[in-house]
Amino acid sequence: MKVTVIPVTPFQQNCTLLCCEATGRAAVVDPGGDVDRIIDAAKDADVEIEKILVTHAHIDHVGGVADLASRLQLPIEGPHRADQFWIDALAEQAEMFGFPAPAPFEPGRWLDQGDKVNFGNIVLEVHHCPGHTPGHIIFFQPESRLALVGDVLFRGSIGRTDLPGGNYQTLIGSIRNRLWPLGDDVQFVPGHGPGSTFGQERQTNPFVGDPIDQTQAERVFYV
Repeated sequence: MKVTVIPVTPFQQNCTLLCCEATGRAAVVDPGGDVDRIIDAAKDADVEIEKILVTHAHIDHVGGVADLASRLQLPIEGPHRADQFWIDALAEQAEMFGFPAPAPFEPGRWLDQGDKVNFGNIVLEVHHCPGHTPGHIIFFQPESRLALVGDVLFRGSIGRTDLPGGNYQTLIGSIRNRLWPLGDDVQFVPGHGPGSTFGQERQTNPFVGDPIDQTQAERVFYV
């Protein structure tokens, strides 16, 4: 599986193009905006986008979903149904963060813990990881040891929990109980910034490292 990260929107959100090299089919994870750039990246990679996958419904992750789906007639899978209220509030999100108001969308398939999604010959596991939003999910590809974690975990930080539906303790539990068991060797693409491995974060992350001293944690959040 070939992975291309495409930073989009003024928030530099890591939209990801996942390519099945055996079939030339692809999936786009979290097309938050800049849809022309995403389509051009697929053309450059000589792949056909098969579907859109969504980790959660904050506007920097879904602002381009409806546009991309409409242009290429793509199905939308994810997030978990608990993020419906964020999709319903897209216009309010746009006003809050200074984004153009996107067209509304409805996922063709809501995703939950234990589900699987596929494109080409690639199968991704779905893990429900609430805390940043109640309906946040992550995608994991066991063979390549790669996870796309949205805004759950970052290099040296975690997702913010001060927006509606966020919960700090729930987020910490999602990381420790859903991400860490996947293995220290797993590399991850976060929703913003550079990637890392779960093992590296367990050693160094001031929020969820082993061990951790919460009194020393420098609270650096991403949106």
